[in-house]
Amino acid sequence: MRVRLEAPSRRREEEYLIAVARSRSLHRSLVTPPSTPEKYRQYLKANRSDRHANFFVVEKGGQDLVGVINIENIVRGYFKSACLGYYAFLPLAGRGLMYEGIKLVIEHAFADLKLHRLEANIQPDNRRSKAIIKGLGFELEGFSKRYLKIGGRWRDHERWALLVEEWTGRSKSV
Repeated sequence: MRVRLEAPSRRREEEYLIAVARSRSLHRSLVTPPSTPEKYRQYLKANRSDRHANFFVVEKGGQDLVGVINIENIVRGYFKSACLGYYAFLPLAGRGLMYEGIKLVIEHAFADLKLHRLEANIQPDNRRSKAIIKGLGFELEGFSKRYLKIGGRWRDHERWALLVEEWTGRSKSV
């Protein structure tokens, strides 16, 4: 693995905000990450909930931020499900590093958090994101019209899901 996971922290605030600003063209209408110190601190505060498990993907060699992976809306009990969201930062996007980071997060979600299902909601035009998810064994389950509000607009999303039973069978070959 060329990456490791790290909990978001105040220590990385300035680096994170610089990475977000540098990656605006990449994020376009796909994601609206926290872009001010106040919004970043709100993000950190929200992370303290047991309904979230959030990670920075960090390059092992250079210690640079590769991107962010969030497990959101964790529901326990009989459901044992959550939503997976992620975004990369320039200039490290497109090198397969987020794929490796997401693989680590999926393993954590199923092995440590004991989840049964992960869902990733992806805008139909986001080819790169869909390629990552497909490569990790997620299956397309459906289409959600005007599902999430991003950049001030309600946007359509495809619903992709992975079950722990499917991951267990794939994790050795991925």
